[in-house]
Amino acid sequence: MKRRYSTSIALACLALGIAGCERVKGTSAPKTVAWTEPDPSKIPATPEGDSIRAGRLIFNQTPRYAASFVGNKLSCSDCHVRGGMEPYAAPMVGLPGLFPMYRTRAKKIISLEDRVQECFTRSENGHPLQYNGPEMLAVVSFIHWLSIGQVEGKPWPGRGFVKLPALEGDPAKGQKVYTDKCAACHGSDGAGKPPILPALWGPDSYNDGAGMDELPKMAAFVQHNMPQNHPGTLTAQEAYDVAAYVHTKPRPKFNREYSGY
Repeated sequence: MKRRYSTSIALACLALGIAGCERVKGTSAPKTVAWTEPDPSKIPATPEGDSIRAGRLIFNQTPRYAASFVGNKLSCSDCHVRGGMEPYAAPMVGLPGLFPMYRTRAKKIISLEDRVQECFTRSENGHPLQYNGPEMLAVVSFIHWLSIGQVEGKPWPGRGFVKLPALEGDPAKGQKVYTDKCAACHGSDGAGKPPILPALWGPDSYNDGAGMDELPKMAAFVQHNMPQNHPGTLTAQEAYDVAAYVHTKPRPKFNREYSGY
């Protein structure tokens, strides 16, 4: 499929506003990220547009629209918040222009398609898409569509997560934070309410090879984006504590057959 875009995604489960990313003590996020979101109503009525729309559905409702490749009940948008458009919530905006890139985990240079495979084998606890299959083409088309107008090779200002200081998490204190701030949505058993609210542990959650299984990454995500109704209100230490508590819980094991992703 030929793309017309020179540069390098809503039904997200954890909807947040894109503007007003307020600085919180202990983080390095700017107050705002100036950016105009692409309008889904302007996706062209072409085969390429059909692929973009399919990718948007897969991204936001992955177990429904890519069921053959998913092993849990998480959608891409559970970690890449608001359909991959939320700053400091692992947004997808601008990513195509950064690939290929060296990936420390894979110990090699990878493509954007390889990065998508990492999500399916780890965060989705599933197995790889077919590289030339309609699902892969759709997801990649969607990410390119989100990135219209971005400068190739230059990271989007809201890329990744906020930067937190290196701290130690206390699972006991984190349990209290979880009970007070998280359990109302994700449940005392961490099972959530898929597909609306994601599971944080157990068989329906990400496996132990996923990025969210790295405590600093989860802490940074939680601090800036959670709780959903009051994002950014946890301190950096509270975010580390609750992440440490979640990390004491059981989750699926990563299939080492897919260690290349």
